[in-house]
Order: sequence, then C-alpha cells, then structure tokens
Amino acid sequence: MLNLNIHDETARLKAVVLGTAENSGPVPRPEEAYDPKSLEHILAGTYPAEADMVSEMEGFAAVLRKYGVQVFRPEVIAACNQIFSRDIAFVVDDKMVKANILPRREQEFEAIVHVLDQIGEEQLLMPPPEVHVEGGDVMPWKDQLFVGTYNGKDYADFITARTNRAAVEYLQDSFPRRHVRAFELRKSNTNARGNALHLDCCFQPVGRDLAILHPDSFLDPADARWLLDYFGPENVLVIDTEEMYRMYSNVFSISPDVVVSERSFTRLNSWLRERGLTVEEIPYGEVGKQGGLLRCSTLPLERE
Repeated sequence: MLNLNIHDETARLKAVVLGTAENSGPVPRPEEAYDPKSLEHILAGTYPAEADMVSEMEGFAAVLRKYGVQVFRPEVIAACNQIFSRDIAFVVDDKMVKANILPRREQEFEAIVHVLDQIGEEQLLMPPPEVHVEGGDVMPWKDQLFVGTYNGKDYADFITARTNRAAVEYLQDSFPRRHVRAFELRKSNTNARGNALHLDCCFQPVGRDLAILHPDSFLDPADARWLLDYFGPENVLVIDTEEMYRMYSNVFSISPDVVVSERSFTRLNSWLRERGLTVEEIPYGEVGKQGGLLRCSTLPLERE
C-alpha cells in the first residue's frame, strides 16, 4: 500500500505519478486545443512531435529515479494525451482528490487504477459535479493551501478556467486544519501571455522559503503583494511576462535542496544555485509547447 503524504511542495519526494507522451495521438485541430499555447503551436505548425516529448519525459523520469523516487506511469491509452498527470488528481496530506476535469479527459484518471488500488478507499475524495478543480491550481504549503481560481460571471466562456469558488469551499471543508487562500487568476482562451492556466503557471514555492512569482497573472494586485510579503521580497524571484510564458514557475522540487528545471531557464537556474539549491537541468521545451511543464507532468503521492 502507498502511504499518501503531501504536506508541502518541496519535502523529499518518495513516490510520484509521471505522465506519459506515448501514443499521444495526432496533432489536435484548433478547436480541440485545451489552452492558448497549444493553439498557438497548432496554428504555427510547431506542435511537438511525440518522439521528442517521449524523450524529454524519459529524461525527467531518469532524474527522479536518480534520487531514489518511486515513479509510476499511467497505463497508455491509444491516441490520448496523458502528459499532464497533475490535471487528473492531486494529494493533500493523506487524501487524494479526484479532479473534476474536462469531460474528454476522464479516461486519463482511469489509467492510474494501478495506483488507486494501493490506497485506502477512504483516502480518495470525489468532489461533486459542481466543484471544478485541477491539481495545478492547488498547492499545500505549511499550514496554508494556496488555490488558484476564477470567479468571473464569464467563467463558462473560458476553457482555461479550471477551478471555481465551489472548489475553494470544498477544499476548506475537506481540509479544515488548513487555511485555504484563493487567488483569482487572469484567463484567456487565445492569448498565452495573458493567461495563467493554473496557479503553478504563475507562482510556486521552492526550497524552504523561496518562491517564483509573476504578479501580473493575478487579477487583484493585492494577492501578489500578499505573496511577496508572506515569503519576503528578498526570497522571491519576480518573473516577467515572457518568463511566465516560458513557464519559469513550473519547475519541480524533488527536495528542499533539489529542483528539476528546464535547461534554458538561465536566470532562474542561476538564482536558485546562488541560494544553495542543486538544479537538475533537463530539456523540456517540447512538452512546454502544450501549456504545461514539469510540475504539470507530475502527481506527487508521498513526500517525507
């Protein structure tokens, strides 16, 4: 049996589900795009090749195993994009929450049944239909649970709006010992530089007291200021819109001292090393063309 245990973003990782790019299907039609960055590459003819994404993900798996992490992979579904396992479920404390995801993606959850068989039935939370939530919007950190959301009246118009107010209330009810803090994010179906698909596309804690932050992705400037104050301005790397677009904030922590990052993130990687962290640089830019990066590809199950 698995010992589900996720209390924060950076404690030493012991077990994780890493998505797969195998048999991910043909290039989608523009109307099938889940996000504006994928749409941009579909229209430009630069959508990533399956072989390149498989290679990048195998490189990621090798780094995880190097640090002794148990790596689970989904069962491969023919012609199905299963890269972003953070979208299908997430763990907080000792509970796994099934994400209420886009209907076309329901089968992705069924592809991790071999993982679900190793947890107790009482550990799996199944939110009701009115609760919309995906793991990229949910971050446990100390006594907090940071949640990215969108509450505009035009919520239904945005395929990029994945977590709603009902999810914030559900998470507070489900994890009463945590302080759930919601942040409204900027959304766009067509402009990748004006869209924060999930909270981890514009913010993430790293190390023991550091964070990466793109303030303009927050609809309320006070939310970005709160995060700056919470971590301390000296501990936050503020990134610009181009760095957000390249997904500087979507790295992945194996421990408080080790971060996996895209090799082209020169400024970020230098900043992390200057603060004593080991940065495992890997190529992940082809996967990144689909609007997600390293954190999006993972579903952490157990940390120390």
